[in-house]
Amino acid sequence: MQPKISIRRHLLRLIRNRFILLGLSGLCLILGIWLIDIGIILQKASQGPVDAFLVLGGSITREIYVAELAKQYPQTPIIISGGSKDPCILLIFRRANAPMQNVLLEKCAKTTFGNFYFSQPILSQWQVHKVKLITSLTHLPRAKWLAQIILGSHGIWVEPDIVKEQGIPGNRESFLLTAWGLTRSLSWAVISQFYSPKCSELTKLTEVNLKAWQSQGFTVKRQCERQANLQEIL
Repeated sequence: MQPKISIRRHLLRLIRNRFILLGLSGLCLILGIWLIDIGIILQKASQGPVDAFLVLGGSITREIYVAELAKQYPQTPIIISGGSKDPCILLIFRRANAPMQNVLLEKCAKTTFGNFYFSQPILSQWQVHKVKLITSLTHLPRAKWLAQIILGSHGIWVEPDIVKEQGIPGNRESFLLTAWGLTRSLSWAVISQFYSPKCSELTKLTEVNLKAWQSQGFTVKRQCERQANLQEIL
């Protein structure tokens, strides 16, 4: 009896291993086809015009920069992810006399990974194929790599636009931050094909109520970066 049981177990093990191998081969085939498809889509998107501007928080200089871009491209939608206080951004656009109707403030993101975690569903909803990524040199290469992985997995080509800083931005790079961000992004690139997060803290710039903020204690001097020189507006 013992030899028969051993043979049966051996056969079951072989069948199980065969199914596992077939399953892994199938997954690799699907992944390969998906990557080829994404590559073709990205190649095409790279040749097209910029559909949106994505500003990463960490420095008010980036918001000053995108306000000037908004004047040149008034129809291009803008996401400012994890940026300065809403009234600070409002005053920047007012001073620049820049259009505000296409500017969306996203306040859910607290990390670089979060910037793309929450912005990707919005960009996809807008049917964006090519986005200009506005950040600083101190935020590279992490911001660029994370954007290319997460946004790229949804067929969005990323074009970095590096803003020259006057001070020291809030984003600083390290090997651990970059490694952790890449690990999360690679996983999320797959998961996000089936699940789309929603940010509950989205505000149109045109809906920012400066008087309401002031009634709650907002002051430019205390809550806007000094290098923006916004005191002169109020």
